Amino acid sequence: MKRFLIVTSIIHTKDENRYFGYGPYINEMNIWLKYVNQLDVLAPLEKRDVTPIDLAYEFDNVNFKKVDSFSFTTVKSRVISFFKLPIIFWQIFVAMRQADHIHLRCPGNIGLIGCIVQVFFPYKNKTAKYAGNWDPKSNQPWTYKLQKRILSNSFLTRNMQVLVYGEWENQSKNIKPFFTATYHESEKVLVEKSKIDLALKFVFVGSLVIGKNPMYAVKLIAELIKKGYNVTLEMYGEGVERNILEKYIRTNHLENHIFLRGNQNKETVKEAYIKSHFVILPSISEGWPKAIAEGMFWGCVPVGTKVSCVPYMIDGGERGILLEMDINKDVQQLENVVLDNKNFEDKSAKALHWSRKYTLNVFQEEIKKILLPNITTD
Repeated sequence: MKRFLIVTSIIHTKDENRYFGYGPYINEMNIWLKYVNQLDVLAPLEKRDVTPIDLAYEFDNVNFKKVDSFSFTTVKSRVISFFKLPIIFWQIFVAMRQADHIHLRCPGNIGLIGCIVQVFFPYKNKTAKYAGNWDPKSNQPWTYKLQKRILSNSFLTRNMQVLVYGEWENQSKNIKPFFTATYHESEKVLVEKSKIDLALKFVFVGSLVIGKNPMYAVKLIAELIKKGYNVTLEMYGEGVERNILEKYIRTNHLENHIFLRGNQNKETVKEAYIKSHFVILPSISEGWPKAIAEGMFWGCVPVGTKVSCVPYMIDGGERGILLEMDINKDVQQLENVVLDNKNFEDKSAKALHWSRKYTLNVFQEEIKKILLPNITTD
């Protein structure tokens, strides 16, 4: 693979001639880059401190092409975007013209422009990773729906494999069900959970934003405490909802049960999964929720919503709990598992077994097949 172009909305920062971005995204792209000779990245770039959840591209001489981020959420932002868009279109067009392989990261505003511009390069090799909810029936912003329509249109989008989470009916030939991974085969070690009748341990990993619905997780734990359970919830992540959560925790005297740990590195979060009995993520929308898959890898019973491919991951409730988003019903679901140790152990074992099929080793082999289809391994 000679010249590989990434077009993404992920905000990057530069530190000592290295480009950093959101850890899970960079970690995945570093696997793609094992088969690349030259790398161009077209994305927003901001001056900020590197955080514990940031990682750097493991690639020498990244040719970074800065583009302005934009949005359509307010009248002012629409006016500003009107003047930015022609420049961004041209930047993406030039970058795509120079590339041997075009890789789009969607959904996102930069990805949307990339979806439109790639139409002018029907004979170039292309891939797109749609990291959001591909469910055709889901309610999504119009910009997301437009990206999905362009990507799934085999006339407009040619010579491209579109990697999506989950298997959906009536999809075009360029749509490829896919997955993501966090851990290696070598990390498949034995996990022994502490007794759930002594203390219940929950973990939440994700941004503290409305979309991830952290407040619902907090309220579920509060209800379990009211019922007399010895339960704790550790929450990893930052976001605009943090102050609201802190106030709720103080007001309801939950300081000894619910802990906001902020952004932490991969190893710290891994230890939290290992010590926890449940991983909870009551998201409003998801693609392939890594927190759910990661927790399952370490034997946590997943507790998630009926969005995107979560029901598939949890096998309709056979290896986890699908939330009804009704506090009373969901507390009852949790109690059905908590009060039956055999039920818990069965779901935990099934969750672990399923998640450990999706390792970074398997992921790398699948990426290799996409980028180097004519090379086989013995």
